[in-house]
Amino acid sequence: MERRSFLKMSAALSAAATVSGCNSSSKDADVVPPQPPVGEEKVNWSSCLVNCGSNCPIKVFSRDGVITRVETDHEVEDVYGLHQVRACARGRSLRQRTYAPDRLKTPMKRVGERGEGKFVPISWDEATQTIADNLQRVISQYGNQAVFRSYGSGAYYGFASNANFNRLFNLVGGCLNAYGNYSWAQQMEAAKHTFGTGSTSGSSTVTIEDSDFFLGVAYNPNEIRQSGSGEGYDFVKALERNPDLKIVMIDPRYTDSMLGKEGQWLPIRPGTDAAFAEAVAYEMIKSGWVDTHSLDFISKHTVGYDAASIDAQKAEFEASGDATKVEYAKHMNSEENYRDYILGLGIYSEPRTPEWAEKITGISAAQIRAIAKDLMNAQRPYIVVGAGVNRQANGEQSMRALYMLSVLTGKLGNRGVSNGELPYMTGMYRAGIPAGTNPVKETISFFTWTEAVVNGKEFTARTHGIRGTEGLDDKLGTNIHFIFSASDSSLLNQHAEINNTAQILRDAQDLFVVSCDCWMTPGAKFADIILPDTSWLESNDLVDNSYAAGSLGYLTAMSAAVDPMWDCKSMYEAAAMIADKMGVGAQFTEGKTEADWLEHLYEQTRTNSRNSGVVPAFPATYKEAQQIGVFRKDMKLNHVALQSFVKDGKALNTPSGKIEIYSAELAWRAANWTQEDVTGVKGDTITAIPQYTVTWDSYEDTDTATDYPLQLATYHTKGRTHSSYHNVPWLREAVEDALWMNQFDADAYGVSSGDKVVVYNARGAIEVPVKITPRVAPNVVALGQGAWYLADTKGRTDDSGRPLDIGGAVNTLTRYQPSPVAKGNPQLTIRVQIRKA
Repeated sequence: MERRSFLKMSAALSAAATVSGCNSSSKDADVVPPQPPVGEEKVNWSSCLVNCGSNCPIKVFSRDGVITRVETDHEVEDVYGLHQVRACARGRSLRQRTYAPDRLKTPMKRVGERGEGKFVPISWDEATQTIADNLQRVISQYGNQAVFRSYGSGAYYGFASNANFNRLFNLVGGCLNAYGNYSWAQQMEAAKHTFGTGSTSGSSTVTIEDSDFFLGVAYNPNEIRQSGSGEGYDFVKALERNPDLKIVMIDPRYTDSMLGKEGQWLPIRPGTDAAFAEAVAYEMIKSGWVDTHSLDFISKHTVGYDAASIDAQKAEFEASGDATKVEYAKHMNSEENYRDYILGLGIYSEPRTPEWAEKITGISAAQIRAIAKDLMNAQRPYIVVGAGVNRQANGEQSMRALYMLSVLTGKLGNRGVSNGELPYMTGMYRAGIPAGTNPVKETISFFTWTEAVVNGKEFTARTHGIRGTEGLDDKLGTNIHFIFSASDSSLLNQHAEINNTAQILRDAQDLFVVSCDCWMTPGAKFADIILPDTSWLESNDLVDNSYAAGSLGYLTAMSAAVDPMWDCKSMYEAAAMIADKMGVGAQFTEGKTEADWLEHLYEQTRTNSRNSGVVPAFPATYKEAQQIGVFRKDMKLNHVALQSFVKDGKALNTPSGKIEIYSAELAWRAANWTQEDVTGVKGDTITAIPQYTVTWDSYEDTDTATDYPLQLATYHTKGRTHSSYHNVPWLREAVEDALWMNQFDADAYGVSSGDKVVVYNARGAIEVPVKITPRVAPNVVALGQGAWYLADTKGRTDDSGRPLDIGGAVNTLTRYQPSPVAKGNPQLTIRVQIRKA
């Protein structure tokens, strides 16, 4: 029932009670009972634009300029295909998030030491002029390569997004760009060097309905993609249509994507996934099954299974006349072939047997053999590897090792079969504000920005994987001196090794930092200027279904439920003001207001052919679309991984055009890039074939195992997306930030559920409560990532004198150590010790 109807009914019942309960004298009969206010309630469509991959539409109710409640989508009959997009608890808490006590209300400038959080209010004119002056100073003194627009995935806006700042920087000469991301950096490189793809080209989730065996490694869509439009919903629906499917899940933690949906859960030690994959491969090869069932497929479609295939490819490269391929050929070595490596032949001395893997992974040899048997018996095996595997030390190797299992089956290209990559998804088209072209050609890894603040001038392709330079040893030539951070918690909270990051930001004398956000995040406290952004419920926009919304495509024409509060402005307005101060205001706006841009971009969206078949049909104007709110389209996703390659002979985007078990490009990088393993960083090495490596802080790392005997597994919780929504108390009550421990470990440490413990290592210490549960493997503890760093107000410190983090941010404990190929983040490789608080 609508609240207005309830109040009217309440008033009517109150009046009836008054009449029946009083005498009927004329005096009393003239009394009019009090009426509660029942003013008109306004309804607007908005969206939850957090980076979970769904962008769920939100129905917002307000009265007299105040948001009264939030509901989710229930506008259509809930029939799968054009179903309701039901938001999760995060989207439904947007009223609390919008009115959070830590909302930024006005521009501010820093007056204390960086990180102290001491600011004073200033005007927008002063804020944007200060930003423009410092931006121009840095460009003039150091060049545009010294300007960095950091990652910023905290708001997947449509129009009023980070793209506005990209547009601004490109108009003033560009900025140092970044490749990769915190989610998928290493798996993107692994997929590129194996399949020539980008890591999300696996078979669509809907095709699981035709599979006969499902193997999921660290695959957890029901927590990560939990909305009614997300991958988790597609996964559940596919399982409903295939009730006899055998499902095996491998994960250190029993996740909500299991909960009885799986046939078997195999807890594995973090970082040992490659060893598991190699032992399964050993069974498939040693038994002779590959020779009799899949060798024809392997010989035709791959390079690197055996020595002969490498020699043949090397000769082809040498004869190609392509300078790059000829150079690759110089570093190819057929002795380093996959078959010999797995069987322990040739230059390799140790076969990758199930018994070998059992000691490493914690999964028994018998269970490994059973998985291998299931794969060999399956006609349509669907294998998928979650992104958690790639966020480990040398995660490139782990991903490539697991991808090999799909290759060995010889079934790729058929419906119901996938190649280990995350499922392919696509959505409706939405036009966005054009950002223009960045004149700066140099690009660094997203993860190396803190190092670039200190030593970016020495970055080269050989040492740091920098792209866009002519030679391997050409230097970037400047440090980062200007950071623009918008909707970005990687400025501190989501980056590795928080204490080190904070120290770098504090020590950088000639660094200017801008934060544009809605809340006083841990990273915003390190800014020189803070700009208050408008929240989603205060915004007009046009947004799509993002990148992981599954089979349903949709667009939401957002309309502001309330006017921008306090002195907040949208990213478009902020960027336009800075552009004006930089002398490029006219080029930035092109004479259009924000409303003009939205009408213009809506028209481009409406007429795009990809959006044919939308329900309901798009009206003529954006304002009319805002009245309707949500537009849907069944995307009919039926992508089959590598089908065009296997069935149609279309070459892959690899140097050989085939699936590369042996990567000639990685062989070249191994010979030419600086590898940390050479200088003593265990496991950070590049190899041409996928190989399990013993890395720093891994299960087999004897250097740290004594001092820090527990492996810490981190995961995404239902109460946050990364660090977004942490400041909503409702969600903290619904999803407890507690350290999961097996009873075996709890007994050894003498702790019970609810006890507070200090979790620590050489990089820092956090204080969190304990939860005893059988849902985590022995000798492994688990903690949700994304909690906001908060230094202890009582002055307590870790063993090195750094503040104890009572907020429980996992990145207080993680290590900054860029991975060898992607130069990505290995933040899921952590060893710790605990003690009672």
